[in-house]
Amino acid sequence: MMKWLLVGVIVACTVTADLIQAHGMRKGGARWKVPVSILFLALSFFAFTQLLRVAELSFAVPVTAASLVLETALARPVLKERVGWKRWGGAALAAIGVALLAL
Repeated sequence: MMKWLLVGVIVACTVTADLIQAHGMRKGGARWKVPVSILFLALSFFAFTQLLRVAELSFAVPVTAASLVLETALARPVLKERVGWKRWGGAALAAIGVALLAL
């Protein structure tokens, strides 16, 4: 249970950091976006170190790839990116891999 909670924190913080950072860098946004994204990346890092205390590395690294799936899904509505079928296919494969780890 604890390891899935940490995975959720890692994925949420990584996705938030990457979206804020991309938005800030592309849109010439407010100066607060990059420091806030660094804060979320730091939270993700510390959650990952705690995950390594309760789970094996061979679980921790692949399961956090769920952030790739969420980032791909949110790239279109948040960043107005065009996401082609190849990217969706890659995200789907990552989602299948994470689902296999959950079994």
